[in-house]
Amino acid sequence: MKAARSFFDSVRPHFEKGGKWEKFYPAYDAFETFAFVPGHTAHSGAHVRDAIDLKRTMVTVIFAMIPCLLFGMYNVGLQHFRALGQPDAAFLDMFLFGALKVMPMVVVSYAVGLGIEFAFAIVKKHSINEGYLVSGMLIPLIMPVDIPLWMVAVSTVFAVVIGKEVFGGTGMNILNPALTARAFAFFAYPSWMSGDKVWVNTSGGTVVDGYSGSTILGNLAVTGKAGVGYADWSMAEMVIGTIPGSIGETSKIAVAIGAFILLWTGIASWRIMLMSALGALSMGLIFNAFSGIVPSPEMQGYLGIPFWQHLIIGSWAFATVFMATDPVSGAQTNTGKLWYGFLIGFFGIMIRVFNPAYPEGMMLAILLMNVFAPLIDHYVIEANVRKRLKRVQPVPAKA
Repeated sequence: MKAARSFFDSVRPHFEKGGKWEKFYPAYDAFETFAFVPGHTAHSGAHVRDAIDLKRTMVTVIFAMIPCLLFGMYNVGLQHFRALGQPDAAFLDMFLFGALKVMPMVVVSYAVGLGIEFAFAIVKKHSINEGYLVSGMLIPLIMPVDIPLWMVAVSTVFAVVIGKEVFGGTGMNILNPALTARAFAFFAYPSWMSGDKVWVNTSGGTVVDGYSGSTILGNLAVTGKAGVGYADWSMAEMVIGTIPGSIGETSKIAVAIGAFILLWTGIASWRIMLMSALGALSMGLIFNAFSGIVPSPEMQGYLGIPFWQHLIIGSWAFATVFMATDPVSGAQTNTGKLWYGFLIGFFGIMIRVFNPAYPEGMMLAILLMNVFAPLIDHYVIEANVRKRLKRVQPVPAKA
């Protein structure tokens, strides 16, 4: 560490005022504060003085996503070899194949996103916004494995420029940047974001007869029959994650590890996670109650999915833990977080079941509630003000 400290100290004068690379100081500052805790504190207002800054917070979230990333690499390889009729391939072969497919997406996401962040910081002469450290990992994890890299790049550009920078950068964005990227890709390139051909890479061999690469929700959206959606996968596979899906969403165990890290470190809100689960379960129970009285047999099967199984299929878990809890685009008040989380789970399952065109409703539910989060906080604060005003005792008039 002394060598690194000496290096930064030796090159600092070149980036400070009067140095030959003065205009690139934001880039230097980003690397230095990433390697070492910043040596400056806020000069006004009420702030907690401690050893953690936004970069450390974001790095902790990245650590929480590593289990999803590693399992996603393995599952990409597993699904590939299954499709080619080689389910007994060596673990290392599966993992390396998945890594070779996933890591380029991660590199493109970070290279494009951070490149834009650096450019805006240099032009506007402010510090680098650290928020993209998390978004850069989330974007590839919520994409299908076969999406072209240039689509990842274009989606990233849209998310950073339109989703963040036009609002003022990190801390000012209304929508979750990673979900903004996914929504852009979904509506701009629908054939690469849906169907049964994009979730499993089948290159390098002949696909076995009768093999389908569709997800559980994809099957349900097409057939409306719960039995068809579950035919190829057991409950254990759904929980472990050895099923087709977006790269980082399939393993509920990996997501649970990430949730534990975020809750233990106090970074994510337990209120949002808990209420999202209750909202999803409530909507599932409502569908179960009506499943026996709808006239269509296919719709009966669709509505009849056991309410608790909505938590282990699709991206409910991943979206709730890593995107609904975004501290910038989510609700800020404690009571607001309860309503915000509940409505995300409630609407996510509603969209999933009622609209076959969007079988994964969590994306749209979170983006919708991102827009309404300030309104929720407004009414929570207004309600608190009214409660306090009722406790105000009138001052007796002087005689």
